[in-house]
Amino acid sequence: MRRAMARRLPLTVVTTPLSSAQARTAVPLAERTTLRLGGPATTFSQATTAADLVEAVRAADAAGEPLLLLGGGSNLVVADAGFAGTAVQVATTGRRADPLGDGLVQFTVEAGENWDDVVADAVAQGLGGLECLSGIPGQAGATPVQNVGAYGVEIAQVLTSVDLMDRKRDGSVHHRSADSLGLAYRTSVLKGTDRAVVLRARFALTAGGLSAPIRYAELARVLGVAQGDRVPVDAARQAVLELRRGKGMVLDPADHDTWSAGSFFTNPLVDDSTLAGALIRIAERMGPHVDVPVYPAGAGYSKLSAAWLIERAGFGKGYAGPGGRVGLSTKHTLALTNRGNATTEDLLELAREVRDGVRVAFGVELHPEPVLVGCEF
Repeated sequence: MRRAMARRLPLTVVTTPLSSAQARTAVPLAERTTLRLGGPATTFSQATTAADLVEAVRAADAAGEPLLLLGGGSNLVVADAGFAGTAVQVATTGRRADPLGDGLVQFTVEAGENWDDVVADAVAQGLGGLECLSGIPGQAGATPVQNVGAYGVEIAQVLTSVDLMDRKRDGSVHHRSADSLGLAYRTSVLKGTDRAVVLRARFALTAGGLSAPIRYAELARVLGVAQGDRVPVDAARQAVLELRRGKGMVLDPADHDTWSAGSFFTNPLVDDSTLAGALIRIAERMGPHVDVPVYPAGAGYSKLSAAWLIERAGFGKGYAGPGGRVGLSTKHTLALTNRGNATTEDLLELAREVRDGVRVAFGVELHPEPVLVGCEF
């Protein structure tokens, strides 16, 4: 009944700060999220340099002003009431490649850089390591926070260090190694806290034009290679983009399946007891010979496929939520989508329905991947 299967899908989120001269009031945050949902921020501004970011965050903290740091908005769910404080769009830019020797290149990226542009630039320079993370929306500064991953690659495999502003220690800026960030499945010590602001990240990539070893079975099939093989970086990027488009995971303003926060639920990590119970329920519901995707996740734990559980609990692709205003993507059951005139509460109502349905069916708890601002799941 068990079959090893590594899953993963995206990303994205919150990072860094503010330029008071450009401040505007009552700006709808729906315009700044890929879900196109969320009420207004009291004040909104952009920061275009790391120095401006640091100065703005220090000023907001000194004044006791609530501060929401916006990246690409692709991993963000904002309440219909909006945000009572200052929202700052991170708009810092800059990328640099420096040889490290032994076929490695250090790729330094400012936090506000569009992530897929970063990947495309690395591929254009023949640098391997990021190509399987193509098509993920959001900004570079979010990737260490979330330990973004897809198609067998995680940021933890290529990240070497970050520069952080520590909001709890007088706004000082520190260089932190990747090893100190507690990078794990879709998380880090930076996630779920507003203590640190990512200013820039550094990645160790390989020169020579070849991808990292292809680990993900679906991607290997599309490329026509064996798992563990390496391919030209551009070939890997194009194959990943093709797969993501087929799942509605590449942003397209005309396609409501992409009006989402990417994967709404993380793949659940369960202990052996919970897994055993889930397998019994699956067998009772679907028969004893069903092939269940299960991936080992360390001693005493396994990872299940959230998408597989959602669909088998009765929530198929295109499942409609309240009034048909929200629904599961017609291409991928992990994405909860705004069909054009939804509210945030509509989306959360659907999310709760799916979560509760999976719990009742299989005894497994699903947890949201996006950052929730002013709302509860």
